[in-house]
Amino acid sequence: MNLKKLLLGILFLGLIASSGTLFAQRGMIQVKGSDTLVNLVQILAEEFMAKNPRSPIAVLGGGSGTGIAALINDTCDIANHSRPMKDSEYQQAKDGGVVTRTFIIAIDGLSVIINPNNPVSKLGMDQIGAIYRGEIKNWSEVGGPNQAISLYGRQSNSGTFVFFQEHVLGNQDYSADMKRMNGNAQIVEGVMADRAGIGYVGVGYIVDQASGKVRPGIKVLNVSKTAGGSAFSPLNKAAVNSGDYPIARPLFQTTNGIPKGAAKSFLEFELSAEGQKIVEQEGFFPIGPGIQAENQKNMK
Repeated sequence: MNLKKLLLGILFLGLIASSGTLFAQRGMIQVKGSDTLVNLVQILAEEFMAKNPRSPIAVLGGGSGTGIAALINDTCDIANHSRPMKDSEYQQAKDGGVVTRTFIIAIDGLSVIINPNNPVSKLGMDQIGAIYRGEIKNWSEVGGPNQAISLYGRQSNSGTFVFFQEHVLGNQDYSADMKRMNGNAQIVEGVMADRAGIGYVGVGYIVDQASGKVRPGIKVLNVSKTAGGSAFSPLNKAAVNSGDYPIARPLFQTTNGIPKGAAKSFLEFELSAEGQKIVEQEGFFPIGPGIQAENQKNMK
């Protein structure tokens, strides 16, 4: 069975299992949430199931908020989310008797992309925030062509939407002109087709896995903390780890209580050397020893 067919099978089983059918009763692990994480976790699930064929896994996207809500409502075993849980979500979980255990499984250099025909190569955080708030409307204002900027972003149920709004827009509103896309892949496709486009996506979506290079049809901007300051690429592992790249973030999975059984085994696989090698192969960054230690505490 090829990879495409296997992933389609995972998604199909996930749709069945989400309705609480016999599959769930047979111990299928249900993982829901972040679009940034969905492809990575599908690959991890494929590798895990190859070693553990009696532990099926259904992986669905839908956004971080969807995954967290599913965990609170007891319709998934593991919630994928690319932002921390909100205070209101913690309260809902507590009210519902859900005891959250959160694990960091990867690090993402959230990437700002433009069309390769645009000569701009770097921007400051303040400039990107002004662009997405609609205060900077033309590329000529930041050293580009005399062309109206075309904004691509995520929908509000996305953890990436929330993270970018908080950390780049200063928790202010997005421009009403932003095109709200369903996922990272749609943003990449939009920017590829739009010479004036700009978008933000997880770093795993900008790298061609076959070549290890940036995907043809997009340009990845270097980003500085301030306009005119030293700018760094989200592909620079050292800059991401040191905090010099200013839009790095952890990627989370949360369970209800201490994970047990197959769910625990899957989490342990994701956090293992083999799992973290897959994280790196898929364009994200593996977690360091400090995060590993915290993860292990949450397993007990």
